[in-house]
Amino acid sequence: MKSIMITAPSSGSGKTLVTMGIIRALKKRGYNISAFKTGPDYIDTAFLAAASSDNSYETLDNHRKAGNLDIHLQGEEGILQSLSLAEGEYSVIEGAMGYFDGIYNTYINSSYDISRKLKVNSVLVYTPKGEMFSAVPKIKGMAEFEDSTLKAVILNKVTQQYYELLKEQIEKHTELKVLGYIPKIEEFEIKSRHLGLIQSREINELENIIEKAAEYINQNIDMDLLIELMSDIHQYKELNYKRRNITVAIALDKAFSFYYRETLQLFDKTCNVVYFSPLKDKVLPKCDFLYLGGGYPEVYKDELSNNISMRESIKNYIEDGGCVYAECGGFMYLTKYIEDKEMVGIFQAKSSMTSRLQRFGYIDITLDSDCILGNKGDKLTAHEFHKSITEINEEGIYKVQKAMGQQQWSCGYLYKNVLAGYPHINFLGNLKSFEHLINYVEGRIK
Repeated sequence: MKSIMITAPSSGSGKTLVTMGIIRALKKRGYNISAFKTGPDYIDTAFLAAASSDNSYETLDNHRKAGNLDIHLQGEEGILQSLSLAEGEYSVIEGAMGYFDGIYNTYINSSYDISRKLKVNSVLVYTPKGEMFSAVPKIKGMAEFEDSTLKAVILNKVTQQYYELLKEQIEKHTELKVLGYIPKIEEFEIKSRHLGLIQSREINELENIIEKAAEYINQNIDMDLLIELMSDIHQYKELNYKRRNITVAIALDKAFSFYYRETLQLFDKTCNVVYFSPLKDKVLPKCDFLYLGGGYPEVYKDELSNNISMRESIKNYIEDGGCVYAECGGFMYLTKYIEDKEMVGIFQAKSSMTSRLQRFGYIDITLDSDCILGNKGDKLTAHEFHKSITEINEEGIYKVQKAMGQQQWSCGYLYKNVLAGYPHINFLGNLKSFEHLINYVEGRIK
């Protein structure tokens, strides 16, 4: 697989839109493109998937078009396995945050760290802010830091005159090539919500935005040189997956869409998967295991609450001994209330939104009890990112520690064959837990 990473000095540099434009421009040239995002972000991957698909509409196939590369969540072997799950012969990787920004105050798991481990060249999207030559030493410092993979620059939100002046100085004082520029285009701004960018499915004109971005990329960026800069990545030999006679029901709609592609692919390769909508469908499809992912249930709380038949169907399934794993928004859906709206009511708890992040970042989990994901003492890696709080009078079975930090807390709640909590888990990096889950479910149906 040939690949290139698109990165930036910081978040908010416009690299997601630039990356989408590059992906679509390459697709128009006939390249079979897979997309990736470094880090734990499950929202941006939907935008990248839309750009690498035939259209931007949210479909199941589109959901599989973009994956994550994350050393903490997947492990070093896991990021190679993630690449091996991709269908394309070429890939474009969008780096998270700033190029060097990793876990806590380190560069570990940063775009820089991952690009070095994969030996993939990187292109820096630089958006000047009230500066001219001052941009040059900043870019030079990033390019000359130990084993930097930066090979080129794209100047973003600049005029042609500014681009020509700065390009001359960057190429004079560094070994980087300046591939071109993107002018400032107001209508291309992607709005945000409390967990970052709004979902791709919520932007009616997303397809037009992607097409326009690709047009500007083709007009202003040296795509031939960008393709030349792509690196050959050795793909890990794909794991052998044993098929099981298990039916997995996965919630997927506007309220529940925060899934890691790698996890969905693991279920696809091992089980019979059916997708359903807690918003629109009347009852839970017949299944042996229910997976409720994260999302924005608080935004669609009225519709979820009004779908009484679905709520009752899920509750009856659970009371009859059905196996369930729910994370973040899925956990909130299983509580009695989200704000003032009635939910499934498995946990006697109330979920409410706050104005600030309650948990944010990588975590390490130790199980304090046997459960659907493992035995007492087993360890998992995960990520939390939420502004909601859940008032629950139960002790969690997850003993959680902030990665590279001192903060500790508990989460993860049991009821019959249900495990629910806030952490998001990428099962590609927790294969032991995935195997335990599948064996647990299989044991229940035999």
